[in-house]
Amino acid sequence: MYRIMFVCLGNICRSPMAEFVFRDMVKKAGLEDRFKIASAATSTWELGNPPHYGTQAELKKHGISCGGKRAVRLKYSDYDDYDLILGMDRENIRDMKRLFDGDPDGKIRLLKEYSTGGEVDDPWYNGDFQTTYADVSEACRGLLDSLVK
Repeated sequence: MYRIMFVCLGNICRSPMAEFVFRDMVKKAGLEDRFKIASAATSTWELGNPPHYGTQAELKKHGISCGGKRAVRLKYSDYDDYDLILGMDRENIRDMKRLFDGDPDGKIRLLKEYSTGGEVDDPWYNGDFQTTYADVSEACRGLLDSLVK
């Protein structure tokens, strides 16, 4: 079983979008029994809040629901509980390495390493949930392809 954690600053925009896009891809591929998928925040700012309305609206456009999701914070124990911990930007990577006291097993990566490289821009600041969705979808497709080969 592949255990995948998506991480961003607040767990209301990018990481829940990645979580539910990836869940949808895995389900459509008939591979649900091969994956454990979650998302979390590096901060405590949005704990308990649902995904941002922009994230919900963008996912809904693509027939994906994120109902029931609430923001949670990444925990120290998540390092042992997941095989890959995918940050959306370099700040997320830095914060995760601090929380986990490094990355001895090489589990922490940027999500866009599975597509064009770089970072997933935060739509909280720019309001562009459509581009975030496109970036996340492309990277999640690359991630899934790399894991099922």
